[in-house]
Amino acid sequence: MTIAIGDKLPAATFKEKTTDGPVETTTEQLFAGKRVVLFAVPGAFTPTCSLNHLPGYLENRDAILAKGVDDIAVLAVNDWHVMGAWAQSSGGLGKIHFLADWDAGFTKAVGLDVDLSGGGLGVRSKRYSMLVEDGVVKSLNVEESPGQATVSGAAAILEQL
Repeated sequence: MTIAIGDKLPAATFKEKTTDGPVETTTEQLFAGKRVVLFAVPGAFTPTCSLNHLPGYLENRDAILAKGVDDIAVLAVNDWHVMGAWAQSSGGLGKIHFLADWDAGFTKAVGLDVDLSGGGLGVRSKRYSMLVEDGVVKSLNVEESPGQATVSGAAAILEQL
């Protein structure tokens, strides 16, 4: 069952590379008492994710934060080494959280997993964005096609804030 507006996010632990090395970040730490934009991608370094989805959030970071958002995070079913390399190469390290959902635990718990084995990727996350307030989903935007980043892009979330 897919998570819906009004639902509380399930408890999960992510790995994240920081300037001080790898850290574990829980949903409680990331979302409790905060207003957070979370967007997910099928995979770090994949074309739509790297050329369209992530750059929109980095370019609009200040505008999103100016709308009363405390934090922005991107999630992918990749390991923390890959997410850390993506953060570094994109210029996003220290600007937004790059969360590794290495075992797809969170992704499956929210019902937004997709089997992309046909494309050689295995189980991944659907492409989506959500606004989360104090751990509760306030808006949810899921792409119909993993190759598109329109309803889940930064411009769309800005309109919802």
